[in-house]
Amino acid sequence: MPARHTDTLDHRTNVDPRSSEAGQPLEAAQRSSELDRRIDAVRRFNRLYTRRIGVLQHGYLHSSFSLAEVRVLYELAHRQRATATELARELDLDAGYLSRILASFTRHGMLHRARSDRDGRELLLSLTRHGQDTFAPLEAAAREQIGALLEQLPERQQQRLVSAMHSIGALLGEAESEPDVEGYVLRQPRPGDMGWVVERHGAIYADEYGWDEHFEALVASIVAKFVDHFDPRRERCWIAERRGERVGCIFLVKATRTIGKLRLFLVEPEARGLGIGKRLVDECIRFARGAGYRKVRLWTQSNLLAARHIYDRSGFRVIDSEPHHSFGFDLVSETWELRL
Repeated sequence: MPARHTDTLDHRTNVDPRSSEAGQPLEAAQRSSELDRRIDAVRRFNRLYTRRIGVLQHGYLHSSFSLAEVRVLYELAHRQRATATELARELDLDAGYLSRILASFTRHGMLHRARSDRDGRELLLSLTRHGQDTFAPLEAAAREQIGALLEQLPERQQQRLVSAMHSIGALLGEAESEPDVEGYVLRQPRPGDMGWVVERHGAIYADEYGWDEHFEALVASIVAKFVDHFDPRRERCWIAERRGERVGCIFLVKATRTIGKLRLFLVEPEARGLGIGKRLVDECIRFARGAGYRKVRLWTQSNLLAARHIYDRSGFRVIDSEPHHSFGFDLVSETWELRL
């Protein structure tokens, strides 16, 4: 008897084998599974962090106050005056719960209420001297606790931790309330940087443009050639670093005796808008002049608008363009040139 054909339908359930058991397309089931894993990862982090900073204790920082009460104290201590509505919105607290916290502070002589000159129905809240004296040791204890946590790590890992926290805040939509006083630095490559260049090009261009693995392979070949044939007098790589984390890169390589080639220009998404990209290109041009090149050329794609804008601002001009199919897409390549 000939074998039953089951390539298209599962003969046991009479469903497409490309579907999940629940009848969902396999792709949707995989997305759901990936989301479940990410949910579990976030919850694991939450459990770790809440345990490490002691918020599971009956009183936060060994005090008689809950974490919510200390957060309200913190907001009041760092504002001249605030309304209950502002506090509830800032802390995302239920109005009734916040009202009970404020009533407790008032009973203990920690809170001063005054009618607003602008609107007599509005009460302005501020800490009394007793409230400020109560909060001061809590603030000191919190700083000591976090300082002890950080001191367990080498300085570079401390910087990585803080950078990761900034990234979490940015991804969750929390704008930085303080200026970035740390800025960024451009440095020469160190061990591990070349692998990072390849990995981040592959990941970012796949995420933002959908380019396939052939682009990552191209980047890897450019990096390998740079390392194998590096001429320190006429070639250079710069790594941009911010808060101890790599956030960008650019290469200048020798094309001919008189032409240098700008390659592998990248800025991490969270570091864009800070002037890092323009600074990388400017540094590349400055070095090219010093190395004796007469021109700098680069090869890019017409859809890379942010990079093209920087090239244009830096004085580069398009000298050639050509349609092609690469990295899984129909693209238009462009050759840009700057006369030095």
